[in-house]
Amino acid sequence: MSTMTANTGADQVPDRFDPFELQDTVSGNIRDPYPRMHELRRQSPVHVGPVDLGDGATPADPDRPPPVTVFGFDEVVQVLRDNETFSSTVYEGVMGAVMGRTILQMDEPDHRVHRALVSPTFRSKVLQRWEEDLVQCVVNELIDGFADKGHVDLVQELTFNFPVQVIARILGLPRSDFPVFQRWAIAITSVAANWERGMAASEALRDYFAGILEERRQQPADDLISELVVAEVDGRQLTDEEIYSFLRLLLPAGVETTYRASGSLLYGLLTNPDQLRAVVADRELMTPAFEEVIRWEPPVTVILRRAARATELAGVPIEEGADIALLLGAANRDERKYAEPDRYNLFRESRQNVGFGFGIHVCLGMHLARMETRVAMNTLFDRLPDLHLDPAPDQDLHIHGMAFRSPISLPVAFTPA
Repeated sequence: MSTMTANTGADQVPDRFDPFELQDTVSGNIRDPYPRMHELRRQSPVHVGPVDLGDGATPADPDRPPPVTVFGFDEVVQVLRDNETFSSTVYEGVMGAVMGRTILQMDEPDHRVHRALVSPTFRSKVLQRWEEDLVQCVVNELIDGFADKGHVDLVQELTFNFPVQVIARILGLPRSDFPVFQRWAIAITSVAANWERGMAASEALRDYFAGILEERRQQPADDLISELVVAEVDGRQLTDEEIYSFLRLLLPAGVETTYRASGSLLYGLLTNPDQLRAVVADRELMTPAFEEVIRWEPPVTVILRRAARATELAGVPIEEGADIALLLGAANRDERKYAEPDRYNLFRESRQNVGFGFGIHVCLGMHLARMETRVAMNTLFDRLPDLHLDPAPDQDLHIHGMAFRSPISLPVAFTPA
């Protein structure tokens, strides 16, 4: 059992945690992979063999079918729509080892059953209660910490912090443990960069949640873990290991995607002051503003599949067993689908994107991410309506990364509240 327990330090304010303490978590030292993605997509929307996106090509394994990389929007959708030909079992490797068996790596019919067991947690009535009783409080507490200063880095003080606090409170976990959840979440998602650290975080989370699970069985509470303990579909309940695996998936997914999406949304608006002014004046624009950032800079730019049988895509033959990288970021900037795809424009004609995936594996938490970000942005703009970028003279602000992308820093100035 972890040295932490669910009963300690519930009212203690968590220690600070620098989001970039673990520097390899940005998943590639790349500022802008999109020009290279455009170049490769124009050659062909589907490539067989290693590709270099800016940090070198990984040599192909001669004992395995050549890997495939998909850059085109229609081609990505075709793969995600056909879950019989293109299997999710590819995730049984690295992510299965660190998270356990989750819906991420399941094909039908297992995926349908497990998703049905956990999806009621994210129904609209529950989200509405979380919005009113939880998310608003978390965001206001964080803004209280800097509203009187006139200057703040929004990544350090807001976007990195609020999603983990929301997820931890949804799970009914104590505030004193928030910083270690952030470390564990990042260690798990960056397991490919540091295997031992990721596996250690996985074991620590299992031990931690084992104690919580036992407590919830003895004393159920109004939280997600208590609901998972009693969840049932067609007489089927989740085993303890399945609950641990789901929580290992939920924690980094809930932390990483929302923090990155909200940071990139702020970057998109702050670097386009006319669009920021429009959103501040008309909050109905928050919805297209968020959907546009999920298209323009999805927090996760690549997902994987494996060919269950020999097939072809866009006329390109794919061998059975080939690993397929679907570049969501490239698909969302396919000029065959979007005009001026590299431009953030919340006023563009509404069109489907694949920032949250597509098909049976579409992101389970996307409605939570939308709600959290909407509440955070509306609260921020209500309380500090004259936000504007205020970098140091030599500070180069940009969105960074490859597999995961978001701004490293968002220094802003405003009239102190």
